[in-house]
Amino acid sequence: MSLIITDECINCDVCEPECPNEAITPGDEIYIIDPKKCTQCIGHYDEPQCVVVCPVDCIPLDIDNEESQEELEAKYELLTGKTI
Repeated sequence: MSLIITDECINCDVCEPECPNEAITPGDEIYIIDPKKCTQCIGHYDEPQCVVVCPVDCIPLDIDNEESQEELEAKYELLTGKTI
């Protein structure tokens, strides 16, 4: 699954620069995650870096964008041109 930023976001700006896929961008009121770019940091890190740095714990799994480990790995390979 990709991740999603909930409305508990305080717009602290720490998550956006941590995303290796540039999936996080400022929205109208809170930051948003593009599910087409989010791989939960698979291929880059052992855990999602946005979740690690978020001070308010507002980045859960997006249940509307369910993906398997294999699908996330394939997305990483498509986005980066690298294999895992």
